[in-house]
Amino acid sequence: MDWFDKAPRRIFLAMSLACVLLLVFGMYLQHVVGLEPCPMCIVQRYALVLIAVCAGLTGATGRKGLQILGGVVVLLLGGSGAFVAARQSWLQWYPPEVVSCGRDLYGMIENFPMQRVIPMLFKGSGDCSKVDWTFLGGTIANWSFLWFCAMGLLALALVWRQIQRR
Repeated sequence: MDWFDKAPRRIFLAMSLACVLLLVFGMYLQHVVGLEPCPMCIVQRYALVLIAVCAGLTGATGRKGLQILGGVVVLLLGGSGAFVAARQSWLQWYPPEVVSCGRDLYGMIENFPMQRVIPMLFKGSGDCSKVDWTFLGGTIANWSFLWFCAMGLLALALVWRQIQRR
């Protein structure tokens, strides 16, 4: 694990690049393949954007304190993204009895106060339970969950190693 201790900046930058590539793939699925993202997909995209920015900024600094802080933030964002992806996976495995097409995220934000929008996002209204695409038996939400967990665990390991080295 000697390389792990010497390369936290490179690992954070690689994590940021991975998030950017995942976002590009999401845009490809949306604009080329024609899949419309549901509200939970959009929340996961925002989590990826925030992880990309945070990991990129953390990778740009050599200060241990900022690397620990950035790692904790990435860990929390990865956990949040994993939660949303797990909820969407649950909805796909056990779809609700009544599926109603809801508004998109921007329509909800424009027409409802934020305290009503957030619970509506996690109800999975609209297409959140629909499976449009799979790879190796996993849906987009399943793969998203795995990526968020990997990033969160990697951030946890980086934070742990930085604390141990102090």
